[in-house]
Amino acid sequence: MVQFNDWCSVVDSAVGNHSLRILTGNPADLATGIQATAVIIPSHYAAEEQVSRALARLGKQAAAALIQGKLPTTKAIRSGDLGEIYATEWIDAHSGGYHAPIKRLRWKDHRNMAMRGDDVIGLLQDPQTHRLRFLKAEAKSRITLTAQVLTEARAGLDKDGGLPSAHALSFISARLLELGDAPLADAIDDALLRYGISTQSVRHLLFTFSGNAPDALLTASLQASPGAITQLGVGLRVDGHAAFVGAVYDRVIANANNA
Repeated sequence: MVQFNDWCSVVDSAVGNHSLRILTGNPADLATGIQATAVIIPSHYAAEEQVSRALARLGKQAAAALIQGKLPTTKAIRSGDLGEIYATEWIDAHSGGYHAPIKRLRWKDHRNMAMRGDDVIGLLQDPQTHRLRFLKAEAKSRITLTAQVLTEARAGLDKDGGLPSAHALSFISARLLELGDAPLADAIDDALLRYGISTQSVRHLLFTFSGNAPDALLTASLQASPGAITQLGVGLRVDGHAAFVGAVYDRVIANANNA
């Protein structure tokens, strides 16, 4: 995991009934953040088993080429992908039990294209009933975060009545079957086809990764969401956002070649 607490300061606050967390990269610790991020990025683009098999069959150079061939090369797509990766990692480590069951970027149509649909969906399964609760997330990564960007993110969260889309959940279910997790795939299908999904079983996460301070913008966005679905806002700020993103991907490539 990225271990945000190792290189970021954290400030939590309440905005009405909603929650806001601001993570700020400590300048003295950004090298730690770069390395911690670079370590987990390959698994978001390729299954560990695929990389290990290439390494065992074809050697280090081929395994490094496999990883590098899946990484985006454009600054904009790298930035967007990293925002989604951070949102996924935050859900798994800090959301109170939700888990993002697949790493969506493994199924991109092309490495320099953005994924479509809901950015990330976290699941929380009741151990007795096996019924699911959902965390619908939108991730935005910008050098300079603006109100317009958050308006776009809010529109994504509010789409489909605020519920995770049937298409996104069907996609996750199909991937879980391929990965051998039939029970969780069945639980998703039950929610879609048997029980239905209520707003009471859904929370929203608005995750931002930016070079400027997100505090006021996220606060305003949360204040403008008086609906029935509980909102979480998480803003990760790193000064020198573009240089940081570039350094992360450079380190991924260096790590692959030196493994």
